[in-house]
Amino acid sequence: MKPLSNLFLLLSVALLPSCAGTVEAPIVAQQSERPNVLFIVSDDLNTRLGTYGAQVATPNIDGLANRGVRFDRAYTQYPWCGPSRASFMTGLRPDTVGVFDLTTPLRANHPDLVTIPELFRQNGYFTGRVGKIFHQGVPGGIGKPGADDPQSWDVAIDPAGHDIEVLDRLENMTPGTHIGSAMAFYRDDADDLLQTDGMVASEAIRLMEEHRDEPFFIAAGFYRPHVPEVAPAPYFDLYDLDKVPAWSVEDQTPPLLASTAWLPDDLGMTEMEQRRFILSYYAATSFMDAQVGRLLSALEEKGLSDNTIVVFVSDHGFLLGEHDQWMKTVLWEPSARVPLVIYAPKMGGNGSASPRLVELVDLFPTLAQLAGLQAPDTLEGRSLLPLLQQPAMDGWDRPVFTQIEGGRSVRTARWHYAEFEAGRKGRQLFDHAADPDETRNLVDDPAYAEVVARLSALLPDEVEERKAPLRYDPENDCLVQPEGASITLGTPCSAYVDP
Repeated sequence: MKPLSNLFLLLSVALLPSCAGTVEAPIVAQQSERPNVLFIVSDDLNTRLGTYGAQVATPNIDGLANRGVRFDRAYTQYPWCGPSRASFMTGLRPDTVGVFDLTTPLRANHPDLVTIPELFRQNGYFTGRVGKIFHQGVPGGIGKPGADDPQSWDVAIDPAGHDIEVLDRLENMTPGTHIGSAMAFYRDDADDLLQTDGMVASEAIRLMEEHRDEPFFIAAGFYRPHVPEVAPAPYFDLYDLDKVPAWSVEDQTPPLLASTAWLPDDLGMTEMEQRRFILSYYAATSFMDAQVGRLLSALEEKGLSDNTIVVFVSDHGFLLGEHDQWMKTVLWEPSARVPLVIYAPKMGGNGSASPRLVELVDLFPTLAQLAGLQAPDTLEGRSLLPLLQQPAMDGWDRPVFTQIEGGRSVRTARWHYAEFEAGRKGRQLFDHAADPDETRNLVDDPAYAEVVARLSALLPDEVEERKAPLRYDPENDCLVQPEGASITLGTPCSAYVDP
């Protein structure tokens, strides 16, 4: 097996001739145009959104998708907040950037790496962060800088709202689980502007106004729908509990093959408790969507929308009962697949959806090329400009990769293949053409032996296992490594019960 970065380089080069003949040369910004960037990141958001065909009310994200390009098959490199954000903010895969937990400093292994906002800052842009862009614990890290990267920003703002004041009033469907991982929620009487995410939007709008006469890169990091689900009451009223379905598709995937971090089925919740929590997740998502709408309206009102690139993305997904799980840090679709919408003015594909496989490491080269900036030659993603011009273009048939501790997976247009500890703890093969819910593991069927061999050869070499005692970090609401040791990567906060 080849290291993933080298393998991806070879695949990209091999694909270039076929791509070049299917789309016109991409439009990139001239130095005089200097487009702004509004970079919006949600937390723990899966693709249960209106624009992806789900019942969740997200009219503002839907509207952005109608203006830009919606990517229907976008994947995180690591479905856990810290590693994912370190990866896509640097354009480097987790094995390269070396961040696999919630505490390793971004530059611990590569002090001279360049982040997306840092590149824009180096090229004369104002760069501002409001809220969670690099890792912050939720709720314990709200209002604190967390694992931020100061040299990326001219200004960094960490608001904390009313949602932090009501944590003692939560309804917890999973008592005994720590607050940062519990299936807990609160229907708040305080309005949008008093919530942390409302403050994130307000501060980002203020930065737009203050820096409207210079090129800017403004990042707005929302905390919802990360648990606990605190949102204003009107967003709960959008949904009828009787019409919120619990997950019911029969799952034929044995637990031991599913993840290195496995939780008890449904965390002991009854069906009604599951539905109540799912409704709260929907409510928090709709509340977050309303804050996205405020940002987009501000761009219009300030006359900035025609010269502003807008990205909406989540760091990873979240299972809401699929496979009887309520978590991230697994390789199944609801954890690894993310919503991604990019609006760039004058792109030929605007108003369309792309069915092609893309990765979050692709964001850095895409934004650099759209802005006419020279990206670092170390980036491991690939610019999405061809898909922004022609979303369903032929020739874009590369695989994409997601990993967790002890598990690595590759997806192609049809197949999803995963190995756990190089197959010693199990393997999975799903045929998305016939089984998009990934309920039937075909890996041991002799009829698919050739497919398994081909996909296994694409996976990168296994990294050294990390097995060390853990301690609980209340600020980050999770398990972390003791000093001088390594964390058991992928261990979710929800797997730990605070004594």
